[in-house]
Amino acid sequence: MISFEAAKEKFEQPFFSLLYEAHTVHIKNHEPNKIQASTLLSVQTGGCCEDCAYCAQSIRNGTKMPKQAICDIASIIAAARRAKALGSSRFCMGTSGRAPTPEIFELICEAIKEVKALGLETCVTMGMIDDAQAAKLKACGLDFYNHNVDTSPEYYSKVITTRTIEDRIRTINIVQTHGIKVCTGGILGLGETNDDRIKMLLLLANLNEPPASVSINRLVKIPGTRLEAAPDVDPFDFVRCIALARILMPTAVVRISAGRESMSDELQALCFFAGAGSIFLGEVLLTAPNADFDADVKLMERLNLTLA
Repeated sequence: MISFEAAKEKFEQPFFSLLYEAHTVHIKNHEPNKIQASTLLSVQTGGCCEDCAYCAQSIRNGTKMPKQAICDIASIIAAARRAKALGSSRFCMGTSGRAPTPEIFELICEAIKEVKALGLETCVTMGMIDDAQAAKLKACGLDFYNHNVDTSPEYYSKVITTRTIEDRIRTINIVQTHGIKVCTGGILGLGETNDDRIKMLLLLANLNEPPASVSINRLVKIPGTRLEAAPDVDPFDFVRCIALARILMPTAVVRISAGRESMSDELQALCFFAGAGSIFLGEVLLTAPNADFDADVKLMERLNLTLA
């Protein structure tokens, strides 16, 4: 288990030395010229009772987002077909709220089976779930459960007060106990320090089982949320976090998630070199805008990257 001091030393080493180390780890464990693509659909949006300072779906923020109707199964499957046609190999379904209602949970279970039948991997994010729910998701064939820790344990209460980071870790442990792979990560740009970012990555690396997929998000500042005026993340610090994630979790697939729509091609290229091997395709990530699909295709071509 690597210490905070050792991880910080890696993070703060000369930039190109860090990139070289991360890229060396990356090419030993992954195909460096292949990018895994996922698509995310919001199955139920808005009306969340949690107070996450970054989220448009929270009723405690000033975004005034109305709670939207739950998607029907036909709409979900149609979206999955479109995702596969675009080149995604994984279809992710998200719901708002602290935990899924029985109605939403049963819908998601049915959708998992239908999406799997299309030949896609499945991922869901529904907040906190219990043992019985995890067991049923596994029986339905779920591949991944997404549950982000968001930030460091020390900074967590500055962002969210309606649940604890221990609640998050408990759900992750439950999911892993039932043999479902975990997708987890955090958001950079919540007002945290680089030390917080290092501690968050160490938390992920030291879970009972290292995550199979790690999502690194750059805050999308949404008007009406408490973090709409948060300071921007330094682009090189963002790349350093990608690189450290790669070094600490060699076999995990690291994804550049939210915030990519405002990243330059050059910044994305640095992230790929540093160890990112996955992106989201599609116009929207829950309520946040995503990178343009045509721009993604052109970038992949320019970098000689192919979708896995």
